Amino acid sequence: MLELLKQPWPWYVAGPLIGLTVPALLLIGNKALGISSSLRHVCAACVPAGIPFLTYNWRAEIWNLVFVLGVALGGFIGYHLMGHPDVVGISPETIQDLKTELHLTDFSGLLPRELFSLDNLANWKGWFFLVFGGFLVGFGTRYAGGCTSGHAISGLSNLQWVSLVAVIGFFAGGLLMTWVIYPVLF
Repeated sequence: MLELLKQPWPWYVAGPLIGLTVPALLLIGNKALGISSSLRHVCAACVPAGIPFLTYNWRAEIWNLVFVLGVALGGFIGYHLMGHPDVVGISPETIQDLKTELHLTDFSGLLPRELFSLDNLANWKGWFFLVFGGFLVGFGTRYAGGCTSGHAISGLSNLQWVSLVAVIGFFAGGLLMTWVIYPVLF
């Protein structure tokens, strides 16, 4: 069984499992799948100030906090029980594109070292991406009313117009960053 879990699952198995989770949550508990709202629940539980945005019955959403805890715990157990690949398996064409277009060279770990290293915090570009990028992600998540997984999985499966607009915005922003802004800055 452990060997089955260690292998990548084909899209026609993993996709329907994820896709069927959404209607199951709706039918069983009238709940929507999403992660970003859990930060609001944690703040409401831990910050007993009279902030109107955090004044609500967060205990009614305790299932969401248990879900997020399960995701983190599952990732931790999976990493330590099943290990991880030394190198991420990506196509040679993608590696070549990353080398020529984005000037990345180190593909020895799970993430490109040029992007995700402590050395990046020692220059203005690293701080800019960390602080400004983090602010934009947080602001965008709040402004869009949810994160990418919430809109793309739950929102689209519920045929919500706002989720379609948000997902198009996520992809457009990602493409703009990858092909226009990042090459100019680096």
